[in-house]
This record gives sequence, structure tokens and C-alpha cells, in this order.
Amino acid sequence: MHSQPPSRTRRTILRATALAGAVAVLASGCATETVQRGFLPGYTDGEVTNQTARITSLWNGSWIAALIVGIITWGLILWCVAAYRKRKDDHVLPVQTRYHLPLEIMYTAVPIIMVLVLFYYTARDMEAIQDTTAEPDLNIQVVGKQWSWDFNYLDDDVYETGQQINDPGALGEADTIDGQPGTATSLPTLYLPVDQTVRFQLDSRDVIHSFWIPAFLYKQDMIPHRTNYFQVTPTREGVYAGKCAELCGEHHSGMLFNVAVVSQEEYDAQMDELRAKGQTGELGLDLNRLQSPNSGTTTTTEDEN
Repeated sequence: MHSQPPSRTRRTILRATALAGAVAVLASGCATETVQRGFLPGYTDGEVTNQTARITSLWNGSWIAALIVGIITWGLILWCVAAYRKRKDDHVLPVQTRYHLPLEIMYTAVPIIMVLVLFYYTARDMEAIQDTTAEPDLNIQVVGKQWSWDFNYLDDDVYETGQQINDPGALGEADTIDGQPGTATSLPTLYLPVDQTVRFQLDSRDVIHSFWIPAFLYKQDMIPHRTNYFQVTPTREGVYAGKCAELCGEHHSGMLFNVAVVSQEEYDAQMDELRAKGQTGELGLDLNRLQSPNSGTTTTTEDEN
């Protein structure tokens, strides 16, 4: 003996579910640019790098898949609660299903398929993002240190060095560059030419750091005695914030820098300015030694930290 769920209730719930799905689709079509990016950093006048569109697509696809699973799961839960609820005139137990092999196979197969699909798209995109086989136009070594950054422009044989910011909380809107949050005129600036493929060589001078440019939607660890690489092509001129994304000590919050994506002419001018300052050669991982990659000689410098 078992109770028969009323068909009217079932139809009502199905209609409500369909209506909710239609509203969700309509809302997504009318969403703002920020919502369509999944609330990731971005701009309406173009992608920041050649990889940001791929990363955004992977991010949104993962959330859409999770949302679909959530809607189906909660829809089935609510449908069962409403359709199979106990009624006043129902005094018998429902049919007790002990084994249902097709249902159990579905419960196992569907999650496995979902994980495999997400793994495929993640592996595909990560392979493309971390691909460094293409010949770069520019090579830059980034050295993380407690608590600032050194930038070696390897092809131009010049360097820029940063100093620790003692009070990052004192940096306000008046210090920003072009009004971009997280930037400041007192921070070291990494210059990149637009539409040029840059290969980054990431090294740490002391502890584990993480090189992060939020607008690039990518970060990578910097591990002592191990060099990591990645390359990217900046496609939008502008100034962006950079920071360390790994808790690296007492003054981690002050480990900030600027990233300026500029024209080739402005980039060359900045390299000439560094030469004019006498900042030629390469800052090595040994804090007090300046290396010249062309001559192979080293000279002692003042403590840059």
C-alpha cells in the first residue's frame, strides 16, 4: 500500500522550476559586464592579456556547471518534500525501496562524468596558459625578497629594484597612478611593452613568495632554489596593481608593485632611463652582488633590501 502523490502538485512544481530556469537565463542575458566576467577583474575596452579571456571562460563555466547541479539537486529535494509529504488522510507507509541498481549506477556515473569533464577543460586551459614553448619577445627575471621586488630586464641588461614599504596602510587615493586601486607612485614599477610576448623567470631570494598581477588573472609561486617560468602577452595598455599572494613574513602586506603596460616607444624610453641612472647589469639572488650577464663579472652593491 502506498499513497498516490497528487498530479496537480507535481505539475505546479515543474512549472515553478521551469519558470525559475527561464528567469535565470533571462537575467544572465541582461547581466552587466562585471557579472558576465564572473566578478573577476577586467575592463570593457578589451582583455588585459591574451589569456584572460580563457581564464574567465573556465571560471564562468565551472560556476555554471555548479549552478546547474545545485538547481537540479535543490529542485529534486523540494519536489520530493512537496510531492511525497504526509497528508492528513494518509495513514500508511510509502513503498520502501531497498535496492535500485539503475539509480545507484546513475549516482556513481554522473559525478564521475562531471569530474572528468571539469578535469578535461581545466587541464586543457592550464596547458595553454603555462605553455612556454613559443619564442618570447622579451625576458624578464622577477626576484622576490622580504619585502619588495627586483626586476631584471635580461634582454636590455638593466634592472629596477624596490624598497620595503613600511606603512602600506598610509597609501591613499592621492598616491595612485591614473586612479588605479592598489597602485602607488612610491612602489617599484614593472614595465611591459604592449602586444609583446614576455617570459617571466621567477626566483626568490629568501622565502616562498607568489608573483600575482590580479588583472592578469594569474599568479605563480616563487620558491627558493627553484626557478619557475610563465609567459604572457599583455594586450591592453594601462597601469595595474601587483602584489605577493603568499604570506611571507611580518611585512607581507607591503610587498606591492605596479605593472605598466606601455607602447614600445615608452618601454624603450624607460630602459634608457634606467641606463642613465647607472642601473645596468643584473641583480642576482645574492643580495649584495650585481651580475653582468654579458661579461660574466660581478661587483658588490649596497644592501638593496
